[in-house]
Amino acid sequence: MSVAVGRRVAQWRVRRRMTQQVFADRIGRSKSWVDKVERGVRTLDRFSLIKQVAEVLRVDPAELLGDDSEPQLGAASAGVDAARAALACYDVFTTSPAGASPTLPGEVARRVEHAWSTYRHGDYPRLLRTVPELLDAAQRSHTTRPEEGAVLLTRAYQVTALVLVKVGEAELAWLAADRAVATAGTDRLLAASAVVPLGQALRGLGQGRLAMAAAVTAADRIAVSTDARATPPGRAVYGTLLVQAGLAAASCGDTHSVTELLRQAADVAGQVGDGKDYRAASFGPAAVELAHVVAAVELGDGRQAIRLHESATSRQLWQMLPAEHRAAYMVDAARAHLDGGDFTGAGRWLVEADRVAPAEIRCRPSVRTVVAEVARCGPQVAGVARLATALGLTTSPPRAG
Repeated sequence: MSVAVGRRVAQWRVRRRMTQQVFADRIGRSKSWVDKVERGVRTLDRFSLIKQVAEVLRVDPAELLGDDSEPQLGAASAGVDAARAALACYDVFTTSPAGASPTLPGEVARRVEHAWSTYRHGDYPRLLRTVPELLDAAQRSHTTRPEEGAVLLTRAYQVTALVLVKVGEAELAWLAADRAVATAGTDRLLAASAVVPLGQALRGLGQGRLAMAAAVTAADRIAVSTDARATPPGRAVYGTLLVQAGLAAASCGDTHSVTELLRQAADVAGQVGDGKDYRAASFGPAAVELAHVVAAVELGDGRQAIRLHESATSRQLWQMLPAEHRAAYMVDAARAHLDGGDFTGAGRWLVEADRVAPAEIRCRPSVRTVVAEVARCGPQVAGVARLATALGLTTSPPRAG
């Protein structure tokens, strides 16, 4: 990466008809420093430094970083508009065009599973592009085969809601999640699983109390159903709801509820175990451990969050979680380090999250604030400045004195 950037610096320097010495004088560095940058020996790892070099070369900072610096927000925005249009269509009015082949349940099921796989890999722009066709196919399936189609349409609405939360469209996510719950009908376990994205959407809207109430109510419905809770999928959904309720409680500052809900979730996780993915729940002991860290961050206890984080990441179980889950957690870990004044640690986790699932960093508006703050403080972490520039951030570090 640094070699490619250095090569571009050299190319633009030559275009501007500057020798290494002239360029070095203009940026207040030595000729040796310029030579090392151009050969990739030194890295431009400060946001302010990239900006300074770009100003002297009279180019946009993105020109120095290459094609991969283009933010993915544009692709996500286009996908959101398409998803909004798709959600404006109701399956009660959906009919297949004359002469069209019927939508086979197996084909729709494959589309739904592919959508969930794309979500778990953290490729939000790609998933958003598929949402219109996914919902259309699932709605047609529901119209022709109501019972079988209800499961597929519910899961399609669920994954749509989840990805909309990721890209900051909480209100639209709420609509999709509400549709999921309504479509699930009397299927207690299916409806309960649909409450997971509903709770996330409500938290995204700043309605932590409502999110906690919804998750607790859904969990209670499973708890009183012997059949639902006795199955591995039932326990996984039950535990996931407890985790979501705990995180919602944390967003409200309700420490007592956080402790109790996550304690219950840990008990359920012990029964489920790690390495399983019932209904894409990604629930187990590792998920609960990470939830404790996220809750501590939400409660403003950075010291406790870092302590729990070090304990959770010292084991390998969390690496079994999907890329989406891991990258989202890494952002929360960065927040914990940022709150504790460890800007280097925060930067390191942001860069790692970008490596695991770039869209988790580049498509989430809420993450931009974290990246901007870390870049402003100028941590010596290779990649942070590049990431900030890729997001179009222009925050400069504070001046000393």
